[in-house]
Amino acid sequence: MSRPKWREALRAALGAGLALALCGILLVMLEAWRGMASGYLLIAPLGATAFLVFAVPNSPLAQPWSAVVGNTVSAIVAIAVTGLGLAPELGAGLAVCLAMAAMAALRAMHPPGAAVALTTVLSTPEGGTLGLGFAASPVLLDTALLVGLAVLYNRATGRKYPFRQPAISSRHATDNVDPERRLGLSGADLAAVLDRYNLSANIGAEDFGRILAAAEAEAARQHFDGLTCAEVMSRDVVTVTPATRLGRVADLFREHRFKTLPVVEPDGTLCGIITQNDLIQRARGDATLRHDGFASALLGMLDGVRGGLVARDVMTTDLRTVAPADGIGVLVHLLADGGVQAAPVVTAGRLDGIVTRSDLLAVLARRTVLAGLTPIRD
Repeated sequence: MSRPKWREALRAALGAGLALALCGILLVMLEAWRGMASGYLLIAPLGATAFLVFAVPNSPLAQPWSAVVGNTVSAIVAIAVTGLGLAPELGAGLAVCLAMAAMAALRAMHPPGAAVALTTVLSTPEGGTLGLGFAASPVLLDTALLVGLAVLYNRATGRKYPFRQPAISSRHATDNVDPERRLGLSGADLAAVLDRYNLSANIGAEDFGRILAAAEAEAARQHFDGLTCAEVMSRDVVTVTPATRLGRVADLFREHRFKTLPVVEPDGTLCGIITQNDLIQRARGDATLRHDGFASALLGMLDGVRGGLVARDVMTTDLRTVAPADGIGVLVHLLADGGVQAAPVVTAGRLDGIVTRSDLLAVLARRTVLAGLTPIRD
């Protein structure tokens, strides 16, 4: 595997070390408060758990359910095995075998759980048993404390834990584009592929989808040989201001046959997009609210005297934009997924131009024609 970035390695190592130290301190304080000493504070397998929850917090093996349940059920299984009175060598093998089966049944696969099972057997006095209290403390208590600290530390240092698919960013086309829309595959489809290759324990369906989508975008970028959004965007853009009356917006739609109009401040700052569908949906909502006809609601909305609505009242502010230097490969998915009619091209928040589906289709057609005219060389 490739060498991790030193910043990430240091972040994970520092977090794991601090968390284990803090866990130990908290356990000592708890023992003192209870006025009794169990003889068990930190257990060795917790070091492996710390590695997972801090170094690879997005792994399915490191999620809270996997860690807490995996370690705890492994201890319970091992305690049960020690009650059979087997030789330590046989008991250790059986405990690890049954612990792995129990983790699989509970969908709590956690590699340190096997070490917990082994530790439990090897720590049991000859002819005795540790009792279920050992599973509660230190195993369950230690793991829960460590996972809780991992949640706080990972989030404080910019990592998502417990892992969830990041919300789709609307600020830039290349940021966290929904893999389901880009690939046409649902989370269940991606999970089925991982199951087919026995990889579901190695990578989550969400990460798998993001990697596939990123690879597809990179392939598109290379196909267009570095062609950028600045080279294909329309620069002479018709815009409206947030205070533009909706009647004027409708006139511009009819006059230019646009489907999308950027909404910009006088200084050129992009603040939203207004589409024909925005007008239709607002009129439909007004008609439902007022128990009125759709046509009447639409006319009333566009009437500057009666409606008084302006662009800011209906514009979409959840925008997905591109930068002038972005390769147009990002536009293939952004404009082809059916959710976006046009992609604003912005620099430092200011509108530079816009790329529509027509612009993209023209580029694709031109590239296809040129490819067909390329002579074949021996």
